Amino acid sequence: MIHGYARVSTEAQDIGPQVKALRAAGAVNVFRDIASGAKADRKGLRKAVAALEAGDVLMVTRLDRLARSTLDLLHTLHQITAKKAGFRSLADTWADTTTAQGRLMVTIIGGLAEFERELILSRTSEGRARAVARGVRLGRKPKLTPEQRRQAVHRLEDGEQLTAIAATFNVSPSTISRLRP
Repeated sequence: MIHGYARVSTEAQDIGPQVKALRAAGAVNVFRDIASGAKADRKGLRKAVAALEAGDVLMVTRLDRLARSTLDLLHTLHQITAKKAGFRSLADTWADTTTAQGRLMVTIIGGLAEFERELILSRTSEGRARAVARGVRLGRKPKLTPEQRRQAVHRLEDGEQLTAIAATFNVSPSTISRLRP
């Protein structure tokens, strides 16, 4: 029996095309998740793996629907294999664990994908560091101007209540609290 697994990251994304493709490829049951691929514990995936019996196949439309890290991918594939079931990806035809070559390819490509993700994270971090070095202020714009911060600190030093100061500037008391020296 072929079981399908479809996943989107947010409610705003449409899971329908994945379900339709899986059913067209012969999936009898399609388990679904709306969760980040970085999240290893997904209810729909747990149910899909639990439903597998010897000889069954778990199918996805693309490999990234199953896992984002090599470790997560290998863990999930180990669970599938322990049930004497197989795994296939529609878009990634080489990802077919019913063959020895497919198992090798899944491991190699999964490792390359994780390596690329780490490179992207590294480049992003380097870019942020260069921006900070140039004086770029990252993050959210402060709610209070420097003058408003000075006024709030002065009022705090005079013993005025946090809530009263916060109401004056239309901010939360915690914003004022963080100004304390």
